Amino acid sequence: MIGETIENARRRMGKSLDALAAELTKIRTGRANASLLDHIKVEYYGSEVPLHNVASIVAEDARTLVVTAYEKDMIPVIEKAILASDLGITPSTAGIVIRIPMPILTEERRRDLIKVVKGEAEGAKVAIRNIRRDANGDLKAMVKERMIAEDDERRGSDQIQKLTDKFVARVDAMVAEKEKELLEI
Repeated sequence: MIGETIENARRRMGKSLDALAAELTKIRTGRANASLLDHIKVEYYGSEVPLHNVASIVAEDARTLVVTAYEKDMIPVIEKAILASDLGITPSTAGIVIRIPMPILTEERRRDLIKVVKGEAEGAKVAIRNIRRDANGDLKAMVKERMIAEDDERRGSDQIQKLTDKFVARVDAMVAEKEKELLEI
């Protein structure tokens, strides 16, 4: 029972880490990366679909993304969706290809993005701590129902704390990596 609780906490903490990684990929570093456009949705025959479902996205070089629509009719729709996104990038269309040059980030914008990264990291840490609280609550409930002994609860709580520390350290490592990437010119 304690093992199941700890494994459940580990799985949920892993999902929190995955969610943080997904959020960090959306934060632009000045370097072209196809995952930058993952969250953009386009209107396709009356429904909203992810951009990568209607076009191929590749990094042509370090500063340029190339979006090639599968259907020629989708080019203006894709261009409009990219302009409307919160990325602050301007696409340029050349026939069936949309080129997206990545503007160079200013020092001030880099500092703002670092603040955003730290905010996302803090959210992930809070989620991990909430999972720890839930797992410890489950252990206390097991003691109350006399399913496990208090010593087992203490050992389980220690294991959950070690797990929490490990995941918080991984969040810190991800943030440090993203900061390094943002400050790189």
